[in-house]
Amino acid sequence: MKLKYYSILLGILFTCFSCSKEQEPITITTDDYHAAVDKLTEVMVHDIFSPPVASRIYVYPNIAAYETLNQNSSTYQSLANQLNGLETLDTENTAEASNLQLASVIAYMNVAKELVFSKERITAYRDSLYNHWKTQNEDEFNSAKNYGLQISEQIIAWMNADNYAETRTMPDYNIYTEDPSQWEPTPPAYMKGIEPHWNKLRPFVLDSAAQFKPATHPKFSLEEGSTFHNELMDVYNLTNDIREKGDDSEEIQIARFWDCNPFVSVNKGHFMFAEKKITPGAHWIGICKIACKDTQADFEKTVYAYTKTSVAIADAFISCWDEKYRSNLIRPETLINKHIDLEWAPILQTPPFPEYTSGHSVVSGASSEVLTDIFGDNFAFNDTTELPYGLPMRSFRSFRLAAQEAAVSRLYGSIHYKAAVEIGLDQGISLGTLVNDKISFLK
Repeated sequence: MKLKYYSILLGILFTCFSCSKEQEPITITTDDYHAAVDKLTEVMVHDIFSPPVASRIYVYPNIAAYETLNQNSSTYQSLANQLNGLETLDTENTAEASNLQLASVIAYMNVAKELVFSKERITAYRDSLYNHWKTQNEDEFNSAKNYGLQISEQIIAWMNADNYAETRTMPDYNIYTEDPSQWEPTPPAYMKGIEPHWNKLRPFVLDSAAQFKPATHPKFSLEEGSTFHNELMDVYNLTNDIREKGDDSEEIQIARFWDCNPFVSVNKGHFMFAEKKITPGAHWIGICKIACKDTQADFEKTVYAYTKTSVAIADAFISCWDEKYRSNLIRPETLINKHIDLEWAPILQTPPFPEYTSGHSVVSGASSEVLTDIFGDNFAFNDTTELPYGLPMRSFRSFRLAAQEAAVSRLYGSIHYKAAVEIGLDQGISLGTLVNDKISFLK
């Protein structure tokens, strides 16, 4: 009888302990959010998305997380009726969700899986987290999930109306032209022009894709002494000078660090394959992560920083690509091989789209302005973003100085003229300033 009594007592105690354990609150940290962003980056690199498309993939999950977190915040305010086309959201389940941080991560992943090719990779990651959270506190998880999905499904509906799907069926860029100034596909893959209709997407903050239409590039001319010919020769001569210094030169290190070209083709015998790299937008998302970690930003500020940065990056690509296919300017590599030196090759592989303006310059200018607004000027940091891709850390005294280096890296890499770099950086700074001035994240 005594043994039976103790067995029953132990059973009751075990049941109570299990119930108590199951009801522990679910703790979500900034590391959980960083991990979700990193997982999305990993999948994007695997799927080889173009830089403009990658910017779209980053921005919508961040907005979904931000909106889930901040419908009733005393510090941050909703972006509804601030971003183009985003109307007031239905928040029916707000009161039921006691863990908004958990709900925001769920919302992030729900949108992210709709944007990539390898949905199963996001889904498997999500399901492993779902199973972990359920064992901690199923009631809290379910209420957070219901709310996170409610908000994120509304973001998905808004996302699906941005004209992206329509651009998938629009015609390719027509490369057949007799105009010597017009862009042509470049070695080694001679790929067609990427995303010629990107300016038709609905922007987030811009009034239109052409709001920051840059000044016209120097008039095309192969006449010696003309501004354009001088810029062309500058690329040719600078490249030769850099090569004489060797692979350890500062210019080559800078060019490679900021390459971020997901379309680099590698030839191995009879085979050609893509070398996996992050995009320019992904590099600045990585810098945002570094700034959040260096300042020990709380969960809410972390989501805010990612969201504001990704909005600037997304509109930067819309603005830049609008000009790229308006001017359709030929790349230095094509002209140098045709008219100066048949054997010459750029230090970096030329990406597959027109030259003007420089995408890195526009995106870096925009990103540096919003990050400066969030974290302050003269924010020194060590940029470790490229370590996973075999490139060493570089250190910067501010976001703006990092942007300047990213811009000039395109000149060092022999893939842009000087005007595209300098005017592109100004274009990006103007766009980043607009995001800072026009959109109110803080109450």
